[in-house]
Amino acid sequence: MDLAEQHESARRFHQWVADRVNERGDLVRASILKVRAGEKLTEADILHTRYRLDGTDGEPGNWPNFQLDGFGTWLWALNEHQKLNPATRLSQELLSAADLAADYLSELWKLPCYDCWEEFPDNVHPHTLAAIYGGIKAHSEMTGKNHQLVTDAIQDQLIDGAEQFGHFVKFPDSTAVDASLLALAVPYDVVAPDDPIMLKTAECIEATILHTGGLHRYAKDSYYGGGAWIPLTAWLGWYYAELLETRPDMEASLKQKTQACQTWIESRAMDRLFLPEQVAENLNFPTYLSTWTDRWGDIASPLLWSHANYIILQVKTRPG
Repeated sequence: MDLAEQHESARRFHQWVADRVNERGDLVRASILKVRAGEKLTEADILHTRYRLDGTDGEPGNWPNFQLDGFGTWLWALNEHQKLNPATRLSQELLSAADLAADYLSELWKLPCYDCWEEFPDNVHPHTLAAIYGGIKAHSEMTGKNHQLVTDAIQDQLIDGAEQFGHFVKFPDSTAVDASLLALAVPYDVVAPDDPIMLKTAECIEATILHTGGLHRYAKDSYYGGGAWIPLTAWLGWYYAELLETRPDMEASLKQKTQACQTWIESRAMDRLFLPEQVAENLNFPTYLSTWTDRWGDIASPLLWSHANYIILQVKTRPG
């Protein structure tokens, strides 16, 4: 929203998040003490992943809650909000919430949790670590507080885990890639877009989960059959746009790839230009499409994340 110059909308969102976090300050502090004492966290000890508009916790049971990446993403986004609104100082409420979130992530980052797809809770996920890294680093920029030990440890763990394969992987003991690995370069800056490991990761993503222009989550994804995702295709285009800034030798190829992502997305827009979550084409497991449709209904449309990433792609590729 800030990139689209809708700054008041962004301000209201960040204030809403800060209110939710500050309301749970005692919970955050208690959870940190439990982790330091080596005690196992329960559902009652964690910040939930989703909330109702009135600020209450989302209904438990239907969805997993222990998912850390969103709080890192919020810290990163809050810092971007400040950069894009340099005349506006962050309020004490926002800074207090940012402190709580940063302290929470600094203590809990090593714990297994659900990934960004709300799956695989028994693993520590590269995307989650990247979001935490980006969020804690952003908090340092906003406040001047030193989190170097934490960010160095996260970066070392991610790079050490990737060096044996030459590219980043979905799980520590797997050679498979996941589209969310793009986050290690864009936007969380664990590595540069043109880092050799990141370039190899992008190459593997293109070779295994990019089909006829649309990017899939991962090769064994069966959610709604495992189709091509609108927001991920835009994210890939965003990565190409950022890579172009440091690799002018690849200009022709990268511009062509970026335009292909944009064209693919626009060609899949639905009535009223709504962008869905994913498109049921080149399915990994076609028989699972009806399984999920029977359970949850049609593929979500419009999806806010799809529209947001398309806007980002538009802004990043705009001339000048």
